[in-house]
Amino acid sequence: MTELQEYINGIPNISGNEAMIEEAMRQGRNKTIFLNESGIDFGRIRSCFAIALHMQQPLIPAGGDNLQTAAIISNLKYMMDHQGIGDNHNAPVFQWCYKRMGDFIPQLFNEGKQPRVMLEYSGVLLHGLRDMGLNDVIDNLKRITMDPNYRRAVEWLGCPWGHAVAPSTPVQDYRLHVKAWQHHFAGIFGLEALSRVRGFSPSEMALPNHPDVAFEFVKTLRECGYQWVLVQEHTVERPENGWGPEHKHFPHLLKCTNSHGETTSIIAVIKTQGSDTKLVAQMQPYYEAKGLNRFEMAGRSVPPVVTQIADGENGGVMMNEFPDKYFEAVRESSGSETPIVNVSEYLEYLFATGLTEQDLPVLQPIKQKQIWDRMAPGDGPEKLAQTIEMLKREDHQFHMDGGSWTNNISWVRGYDNVLGPMEKVSALFNQKVLQTGVDSNDPRYRNALFHLLSSQTSCYRYWGQGIWTDYGQEICRRATDILNHDF
Repeated sequence: MTELQEYINGIPNISGNEAMIEEAMRQGRNKTIFLNESGIDFGRIRSCFAIALHMQQPLIPAGGDNLQTAAIISNLKYMMDHQGIGDNHNAPVFQWCYKRMGDFIPQLFNEGKQPRVMLEYSGVLLHGLRDMGLNDVIDNLKRITMDPNYRRAVEWLGCPWGHAVAPSTPVQDYRLHVKAWQHHFAGIFGLEALSRVRGFSPSEMALPNHPDVAFEFVKTLRECGYQWVLVQEHTVERPENGWGPEHKHFPHLLKCTNSHGETTSIIAVIKTQGSDTKLVAQMQPYYEAKGLNRFEMAGRSVPPVVTQIADGENGGVMMNEFPDKYFEAVRESSGSETPIVNVSEYLEYLFATGLTEQDLPVLQPIKQKQIWDRMAPGDGPEKLAQTIEMLKREDHQFHMDGGSWTNNISWVRGYDNVLGPMEKVSALFNQKVLQTGVDSNDPRYRNALFHLLSSQTSCYRYWGQGIWTDYGQEICRRATDILNHDF
């Protein structure tokens, strides 16, 4: 199998090989991969648990004193170079956190244990690590991703390349993020490793709830080859009553219908209990799973799975407490009735029993029941817009900003000074590049795309005003200059 380059003309390989990427994802989707290598006897277990580590550092124009000419570098490099400012002294620990699973997994295998972890690294972080020359970090990750002795322990989750939040990122750009990450990942770890990527982790756990945006989000994931998506329990509802999921420890089917009446769906795996890094750092999923038992689903006895995701490097609990608790939980759970698993091997087991997607309970994004109580799918975008405005007037808590693990923060309201430039750059890219059919393998395309996607990182919104807003606006300015000059 032909492999992809990691860099082309100094830019991460984020476009140009769409057919090869699609074929790799298609091949992986049509195979039973994880269960054949698992070594876990799912038929005898009582319950199980899964953890995912989310890793992210934005790219910022801070490689110099002048904002307009400074090189675009990783925020991690800025922290390394300015360790006397704020929490920047954590930079060496962050670097270790990005690398350490590559040490933990082989050590536990050498002890005869069955470790598992799901990893999600944004594309901007992966580029930043390589750009800093931290090849040892990448090499450690390659070992546990590509070596047949270890790879069954590690499941990579796809994500948007630039850590963009789905509710407020133009749908055509979000698709570019998804494809860019697949390119970049394959450039580092190979197409075979990409073919094993089944799950998707949205940045900030942000799930669009506007019916047309949510539909496009799921459609993008399915068309890009993903089988399942991780969702936060408070971002979804049961369509029949608007309540939250009843069986949180079992996969669901996330169905999204748009204003034209089209419906698409994807398996949803639920992360419970909101945003709390301690849940993973202290291995809470293991202790919760130990209190659960098999239950009946579609006439079959199945084990529940407790699934959690947290920042893999951020916060003292994750930096300091996670290693010991991870080793303790893996050592204790290996070979037990409550083992640690990865989600895709768990799903492969469920479907091997004869279960199908149609057997799964259905969910939809939050607040959509209120919409469908007032209009019918197929009534069109104009009727949808009218219905949303009517509901907003009647209920000040009603919104179409999406839901995330930071539900107290809107990813749309209050960020006009960032979203305005981002939307203008997006429109310009669409006009000058996408609509004119510029080849995605063209170096101009790749350079413009790199700047477009980098500008849409959630950090520029999350931190509100100040230097982060300046960073976001500056990358948008550079992207605009590239689009106006090169095309």
